[in-house]
Amino acid sequence: VSGALCVSFSGNCYMSIAGGERSANRGSCAQNCRLPYNLIDGNGTTLLTESHLLSIKDLDLSDQLPNLIEAGITSFKIEGRLKDIVYVKNNTSFLRKKLDAFLENNENFQKASSGRTFYNFEPEMDRSFNRGYTDYFVNQRKEKIGNWESPKSQGQYIGKITEIKANGYVIENHDKLNNGDGLFFINEEGIADGVQINIIVNDIVVPNTFKNIAVGTVIYRNSDAEFNRIVEKENAAVRKIGVSLRFSETEEGFQLTVVDEDGHRSVSNLVTEKELAKSEESVIPNITKNLVKTGNTPFIVDDIEVEFTQNWFLPISKVNEVRRIALEQLIDIRINEYHREEFQITKNDIPYPTEKLDFTFNVSNKLARAFYKRHGVTEIEKAFELQWDPGKARVMTTKYCVKYELGKCARFQRDTMGEKVKEPLTLKHGETEYKLKFNCKPCEMEIWEKDAEFEIIDQDEQLDYVKRR
Repeated sequence: VSGALCVSFSGNCYMSIAGGERSANRGSCAQNCRLPYNLIDGNGTTLLTESHLLSIKDLDLSDQLPNLIEAGITSFKIEGRLKDIVYVKNNTSFLRKKLDAFLENNENFQKASSGRTFYNFEPEMDRSFNRGYTDYFVNQRKEKIGNWESPKSQGQYIGKITEIKANGYVIENHDKLNNGDGLFFINEEGIADGVQINIIVNDIVVPNTFKNIAVGTVIYRNSDAEFNRIVEKENAAVRKIGVSLRFSETEEGFQLTVVDEDGHRSVSNLVTEKELAKSEESVIPNITKNLVKTGNTPFIVDDIEVEFTQNWFLPISKVNEVRRIALEQLIDIRINEYHREEFQITKNDIPYPTEKLDFTFNVSNKLARAFYKRHGVTEIEKAFELQWDPGKARVMTTKYCVKYELGKCARFQRDTMGEKVKEPLTLKHGETEYKLKFNCKPCEMEIWEKDAEFEIIDQDEQLDYVKRR
């Protein structure tokens, strides 16, 4: 529901292996999609230079969580490959709060886990790594999702530069900024750049190294020093399981009963001679104050009862001991009473939906081949990595469309697109070139190596076919 998106259909990207020896389908993506490319039309005219034409924004479906839950989804993934602790805490906390807010107002749903989370900061996803956000195609194609300027983190929008003064800048909303913050901007050459704040004096933001930035340039903060400092703390976000305590008398002394929110029960007995307090002041407030101190345990006290018939004296060390034993026992009880649901796979020969598999099924070993054969598949093409024909292969299929991003899509932008672009369009990075093929019927784009040959079908012809259907 949030994080970096692969521009390709999952498991159907071969750019990395075609451009080197790293296979994206085997966890070793070289991220060719984040590189800058020139865009060249069918006449050889360069339309764009050094643009990150395959780099798309990060996913944010946080506003769609209610719809996704009601659709039956019970588990949500946050992408976080190679991200730091601030990103992990911030994004998980933001989405956890969204989930809890939904559950609080919907009695037909409940969370699968125990406990609730307490935060010492206000999570905001744009305050950690992001390339700008998109909801992708969850509500069909309705917006441009590419971020052609940079694959780097742009972070949180701050404002525009309004004035240059001496060795610093006057920036809108500068009161949001702190010493040590990292700022991101696109310079006059269209290249992503940044500075780090050294100090802010009399509303002037002074960087460690001054750079000429034009008045009107939009400034983002992609490193928030104060926010990072708070979130990095161990107690920035803590999950606790609610418990109820009952401390009462027994014939041999006293007893503490702890019941957690899931109904697990722990009992700790304190065998001791009873002694009346010398003071008439009630001992219950002091005992209560110490019993609720759960410290670094995973528990928090929601309710407590102290039931004494007389004003018994108890050393605080004894109170702490009985509480510690009861909570330790409760942890063991929770672990022992947890039963992992296990499933056993039973082999079967249910027919596979198709009898022929092409290379996109990534069959690269005898076990995968045996599986498909057992299910009735008769023709199995080898995985791309085992049969790559250099220079002529289809290396990506994607829902993302460069023509749509250019505003040249006859399906969705006919009234504003102007003149058509001459195809085939070519992406070029150094000596590497790719051809683009547009399939308007399924609304998809294919990327082929430069020596590939394919028929270019006019977009209007494809759209006429869609209308006839």
